[in-house]
Amino acid sequence: MTATLTQAPGLTLVDRAHNIRRHALRMGQVQGQGYVGQALGAADLLAVAYFHAMDYRPEDPEWEGRDRFYLSIGHYAIALYAALIEAQVIPLDELETYGSDDSRLPMSGMAAYTPGMEITGGSLGHGLGIAVGACLGLKRKGSDSFVYNLLSDGELNEGSTWEAAMSASHWKLDNLIAIIDVNNQQADGYSSEVLAFEPIVDRWQAFGWFTQRVDGNDLNALVAAFDGARQHPGAQPRIIICDTRMGKGVPFLESREKTHFIRVDEHEWDLALNHLEEGKHA
Repeated sequence: MTATLTQAPGLTLVDRAHNIRRHALRMGQVQGQGYVGQALGAADLLAVAYFHAMDYRPEDPEWEGRDRFYLSIGHYAIALYAALIEAQVIPLDELETYGSDDSRLPMSGMAAYTPGMEITGGSLGHGLGIAVGACLGLKRKGSDSFVYNLLSDGELNEGSTWEAAMSASHWKLDNLIAIIDVNNQQADGYSSEVLAFEPIVDRWQAFGWFTQRVDGNDLNALVAAFDGARQHPGAQPRIIICDTRMGKGVPFLESREKTHFIRVDEHEWDLALNHLEEGKHA
């Protein structure tokens, strides 16, 4: 199933992911800082979600028949804004207001402010539980819509995430597709060292989920995984574990040891944008 929107002619998923990265860098440039590393790393999975898998109407973000995208990790808002701008849910010129007073694009995602932002993120560990409740509600309505929930490897530290995982399996929520961005970074250090999450596939399978693990920066692998999740015949929730690279597409950001929250010199934003363009045409 593809999104219910008029696709610009000739734009591929490669183009969409590139544009999402460019939008994120331009928003980071407005404030001179931000969670840009995550946005660059997650751009490919967002491109596949919004331009291959999900059913939605840009002109009507509250359309009842839509698939929902729940951003549990509120500090990734810059990434989701970039996808919503590319999907024409948010006008392109609004990116210049990112993080500013009275903007619809605050630095942490808030559903009351932003079209297409389904839940308010913040303290980690809430999104999957909210998604479980939404999936139960959709089933009671007889809806065939999916709920996608993007969470992070750091969010696996939270006990509420595993309570929600167990509940989703118990209720056989085959309309729930969770996505984990595994970039091995969080505010306190490497996620795998703060609290080890491997063997991550075995753990989710043990909780009763249909589990796939892919290179989260490989568009072909992501397309196959999203299709596999939607088409899986079992009465169980589905999860796609995506190994991504922070700062993907901008070499000098990729090579930084710590990119959880990026601050760069003023001239480096244009340099980052130039690197991104050069990489597309390489």
